[in-house]
Amino acid sequence: MGVRDNNIIGGVGSHQPHDSAHLHVSGEACYIDDIREPQGTFHVALGLSDQAHANILSVDFSEVRKAPGVIDILTAADVIGKNNHGPILADDPLFADQTVEYAGQSIFAVIAESAGAARRAVRRVKIEYEELPAILDIDSAVKNGSFVIPDQTLARGDADDAIKTSLHSLTGQFAIGGQEHFYLEGQIALAIPHEDGNMLVYSSTQHPSEVQHLVAEALAKQSKDIVVKCRRMGGGFGGKETQPALLACIAALAAQKTGQPVKIRLDRDDDMLITGKRHGFMIDYEVGFDENGLIQGIHFVLASNCGHSADLSGPVNDRAVFHSDNCYYLENVHILSHRCKTHTVSNTAFRGFGGPQGMMAIEYVLDEIAHHLNLDPLDVRKLNFYGTEDRNTTPYRMTVEDNIIHRIVDELEEKAKYRQRRREIEQFNRSSPILRRGLALTPVKFGISFTATFYNQAGALIHVYRDGSVMLNHGGTEMGQGLYTKVAQVVAEEFQIDIDQIKCTTTDTGKVPNTSATAASAGSDLNGMAAQAAARTIKARLAGYICDQYDVTADQVSFRKGKVLVGEKRQFTFAEICEQAYLARISLSSTGYYRTPKIQYDPTTLSGRPFFYFSYGAAISEVVIDTLTGENRLLRVDILHDVGHSLNPAIDLGQVEGGFLQGMGWLTSEELCWDEKGRLTTHAPSTYKIPACSDWPKEFNIELLDWSKNREETIYRSKAVGEPPFMLAMSVFYAIKDAVESQADYKVRSALNAPATPERILTAVERVQEQQGTATGKMETTVL
Repeated sequence: MGVRDNNIIGGVGSHQPHDSAHLHVSGEACYIDDIREPQGTFHVALGLSDQAHANILSVDFSEVRKAPGVIDILTAADVIGKNNHGPILADDPLFADQTVEYAGQSIFAVIAESAGAARRAVRRVKIEYEELPAILDIDSAVKNGSFVIPDQTLARGDADDAIKTSLHSLTGQFAIGGQEHFYLEGQIALAIPHEDGNMLVYSSTQHPSEVQHLVAEALAKQSKDIVVKCRRMGGGFGGKETQPALLACIAALAAQKTGQPVKIRLDRDDDMLITGKRHGFMIDYEVGFDENGLIQGIHFVLASNCGHSADLSGPVNDRAVFHSDNCYYLENVHILSHRCKTHTVSNTAFRGFGGPQGMMAIEYVLDEIAHHLNLDPLDVRKLNFYGTEDRNTTPYRMTVEDNIIHRIVDELEEKAKYRQRRREIEQFNRSSPILRRGLALTPVKFGISFTATFYNQAGALIHVYRDGSVMLNHGGTEMGQGLYTKVAQVVAEEFQIDIDQIKCTTTDTGKVPNTSATAASAGSDLNGMAAQAAARTIKARLAGYICDQYDVTADQVSFRKGKVLVGEKRQFTFAEICEQAYLARISLSSTGYYRTPKIQYDPTTLSGRPFFYFSYGAAISEVVIDTLTGENRLLRVDILHDVGHSLNPAIDLGQVEGGFLQGMGWLTSEELCWDEKGRLTTHAPSTYKIPACSDWPKEFNIELLDWSKNREETIYRSKAVGEPPFMLAMSVFYAIKDAVESQADYKVRSALNAPATPERILTAVERVQEQQGTATGKMETTVL
C-alpha cells in the first residue's frame, strides 16, 4: 500500500507504487500479445528488402503462395487508401512499390494461419533488383546535398567577428552515434474487423490518435470508423510514437481483406531492422573564448542522419538546435542544422528528442576549452552559466526565468566532494600508468513542451459512480513510467479519496479524442491538468447540490480525508454524497481539457518561447579505464535532480535511475553498425549491447531537490521527469574522456567519439600517447 498522506492513501506527493507493479512482477499484466485471440485469427509477417537502394524489377510470389498455411499476400496494390505511414510528410510507404530505400523496408506481407507459417513463407519470395547508388552516412549526404527537409539556421549576434577578435579559438569535429530503443515488448498490433466496415485496433503505441488517423487513411475510412486501444506498453522511449502505425495499418488492411482478426508481431531481429533509431549526429564547431574560458562566439554545424524519410526529423532537429546552449549563455552564436537523407532506416523520436545531441555539442566544446587552457572543466562550465538577472536570454530569444542551475551545481559539488576527489584522482593517475581514473560534472537544462505547439493539449474523462468509486480515462499512454498512477493521484487529491477508489482504464480513442503522443516528458503535465479540470467540474456540481440541499454557502462545503464536510455539524462520506447527487439527478460525469499556456514560437526563424519551463539537474560520474584494452567501469555517480513538487517521489526516483542508465548506454556501449551494403549488422542482443546489471556503479547517490517548486502553474507545481535525467549520463562520457586525456596531462585532444566503446577508448588512448610521444609504462597487476 502507499504511504498515507493527509489521511488519504495515494494523494499527491506520496510514495505510491506503480498501479500495475503487482501485475508486472507476477506476470499477470496483460500486453497485446496476451490478449486472447478471437477465433479464426490470422497472422502476418513482412517481406523485407535486403537492398539499401534499388529498383524492384520483379517479384515472384509463386513459392510463397504454395507454402503451408498461407492465406493471402498484401502488396502496395492492396492498399485502397493511402500507402503511407509517415506522420508529417507522406513519404514513408507501407509497402515499397517500385523502389526500396533501405535494407529492411517492407515490400509485401504474408497472411497465414500462424506466425510461424507466415515467417517461413516470406523467405520463399524471389525478388529481382536493379541496385542504385546508396548514401549511407552523414558525410556522403552533406557532400551530395541529400536532405529529407531543408536546412534550418539559428543566429544571434555576430559569431564570425566575435571568434575573430577572441584571444583564443578552437575548431573541431566529433560524432555521436544513434541508439536502438530496445523496448522489452516488441512492435505489435491486433486488428479486429467489426460490423459496417468498422475496425478495432490494439496497438502498442504512444500515440493512439495518430495510429487511428493513419489506419483510417490506409483503409479509405474516417477516424470515426477506427478505434485504437492501448492499456500498456512494455517500454516505448519514443520508439512507439510513430513506428507502430506501420504494423497497425498492415494488420488492419489484412483484416479488411480477409474479414478475420489479424495479428502482426515482429521478432527482435526484424524489429531492429525495420524501425527507426535515435538520430546519429556529426557536429562541427568553431569557438572563440577569453583567457578564463568565457565563450565569446561560436559556430555549430549539426548534421543528423535522418534516414530515408522525414518522420519526426524536423522537430527532433529543432530541439537539438534549441538545446545546443544547455545551461550556457551564448551571446554570439550561429547554428546550421542539416537534416540528412541516407538510405538507412528512417530515424525517429527517442527519449530527449534531439536535446541530448544538442547538449553534447556544447558540453564537448566546453571540455575542449578547459583542457586547452589547463583549467578544471567545472570552472569553465560555471563561468558560462546563464545569469539570473542578465545574460539570461537563449539564442532563440526566450528568457530563462527559472534558472536554478547555480545552486544545484554548487550543492552537488559540495555534497559529492568534487574538489577533493579531483585531487585524489590526479594523485592516483600520477602513480598509475595503466589504469586511469576520470571525473566529470555536467549540468542539464531541458525545455518542457512539444516543439510542435499544437500537441500541447490533453483531454480526460471521469465518471463517478453512485458508490463513490471513480473511473478515470485520459489520452496519455502507460509504458511503465507510472503515468496512470500519477494522474490517479491527482484525482484522489482533488476528491480527497483513497487511490484504490479510482480505476484508470485503457487509453481509447473512442473515449478521449484527438490526443497527443505521450512524449516530450509532458504526460503528467498535460493529462494531470485535464483530469484535474474534470474532477473539479464534478466537485463543483456536488458542491452546488449540497448548497441547495442543505442551505449553506460554497465556502461551508469542503472535501477532506474521504469525507464531505457541510457547515459545522454535518458530514457525509464521499459515497453518500454521490448517492444523494445521483438521486437528485446531478451529472457525475465530466470531460476535462487543458492547453499549455504562454508557449509560442516561429518555426521559420526558430525564435519565441517553445517551452513552458525548464527542468534542471546535475550529475558527477567517476570512472576508471584500462589503457591496454579500452575497458572501463563506472565507479560512482552522484545526482541532484529537479522535479519541482514531486507528484510521486518513488516513481520519479525510478525515472532518474532508468534515464541515467539508458543515457549511459547510448554514450558508452550501444553501437549501431551497418555493412558496406547498408545492412544493419547489430540487430540482436548478441551484437547490440545495452547496459547490464553489472554496469551499475557500486555507489549511486540520487537526491531529488527538496526546495524546488515549479514557478509556472503546472499540476501541483511538479516538473517533468521522463527525459531530463537521460542527459545526466553525459557526465559518464566526459569522465571517460577525462581519464583518456589525463595520460598527457590534458594537453592532447583525444578526439573521442560517442559511444565510447572499449575500441574507441583504446583508439583515443593510442592517439593521445602517440601525440604525446609517451609509451605505456609497466603493466599493472590490478584489474578492473
